[in-house]
Amino acid sequence: MATAAVISLDDTRQAFAKTRARQELHAYLDHWLESVEANMPDDTPSLEALTQAVLALRQELTGKITEVLVAQRHAPGLHQRIMPCPHCQRFLPARPAPPRTVHTMVGEVSLSRPYFYCPDCQQGFAPLDEALQLSERRTQWDMQQAAARLAAEVPFETAQELFTQLTGLSLSDHTIHAVAGELSQELGVLEVSPTAAEMAQCVAEMAAGKTWRPIMVLAIDGAFVPTRPAQAKGEATGRRRARARRAGWQGEWKEAKGFRFYLVDQERIVHMLSWYRIAGDEDVGAALKRLQDAGLIPEDQVRLCVIGDGAKWIWKQVNALFPTAVQILDYYHCSEHVHKVGGLQFGDDAEQAREWVEAMMARLFWGYVDWAIEGLETLQPREDQTAEEIRKLIGFLRNNAGRLHYRSTTRRGARR
Repeated sequence: MATAAVISLDDTRQAFAKTRARQELHAYLDHWLESVEANMPDDTPSLEALTQAVLALRQELTGKITEVLVAQRHAPGLHQRIMPCPHCQRFLPARPAPPRTVHTMVGEVSLSRPYFYCPDCQQGFAPLDEALQLSERRTQWDMQQAAARLAAEVPFETAQELFTQLTGLSLSDHTIHAVAGELSQELGVLEVSPTAAEMAQCVAEMAAGKTWRPIMVLAIDGAFVPTRPAQAKGEATGRRRARARRAGWQGEWKEAKGFRFYLVDQERIVHMLSWYRIAGDEDVGAALKRLQDAGLIPEDQVRLCVIGDGAKWIWKQVNALFPTAVQILDYYHCSEHVHKVGGLQFGDDAEQAREWVEAMMARLFWGYVDWAIEGLETLQPREDQTAEEIRKLIGFLRNNAGRLHYRSTTRRGARR
């Protein structure tokens, strides 16, 4: 007597789902081709007209293919009717739930999946969401990653325009901002930097044919920036959600700090890496230390120069990490202080103010810091505010006297 074959219910269901999926796709493909042909009134269209017609409707087809593949590969999850609560182990019956539509790089995908709710734990569960590793956002991970890559290179509004042009998909600048912010919080400085080999290659290309080592500049700075509050994306009156208007935002001003490395010679500037975020002084130092430990800063192959403003925290980090680097006070930051004093002291005479500022900056450019300070000390201030600004400028110049030799630094940098 022959042994009866054991038929697996799951295998049977999987085979049936595959057959039904193929039939559904074939029927949809016929409908989609008719739609494409309807968009081409010309009987002999050009290749560009054909591609434009296909591109205009491609996401309807690819989205539908994805839906069918989900139905085929996740048939058991789509037909699940009971599940134990992960917390209390109570058996929960499936509840009717509206389809969830998500946005992906291949188009919209609509998912009609079972939903379970535990009244004891007061929590809901959609197992298929976890199986598919869906993002909580309607915009899924593939779109988020593409948007974040664009946002890392260009402003958010430009990123939005490029994203739409390149993909045919719509994504708001607010979503791009939020996605880029969330993803960037998970990235360290090493994840956004070139490799040590790539850095070394750039240095070698810059050094080719030259006697002197290339100049690598490290620019460090901090600035207060407005931040979007959590309620910037709120709910308007009615049933449709809408983000809050910009004028209604009450965000905080926070200090963003960071740095940029670049190579420079007489002909060009080559950007190497940059890192900026809302961070503290020690965070910047820690990020630079990670780069240094990873060998990304070839200090033995370059002449390292650090540019910063008068903030003490910058030079504290530089002295600890790069004690032999040439330190330069940002010329325009220094000029800003001098212009402020000149404007207050000679406010009624623009020509005299300009001449005085040019004389001061010339002294500082040639390294005559003591001479510049003596001139400030002999200046008779017009009022108390002018006297205070003069006092601040004198202290500023004394604290940064070793970083003000612009002419000699420029000449050393020009050597081959």
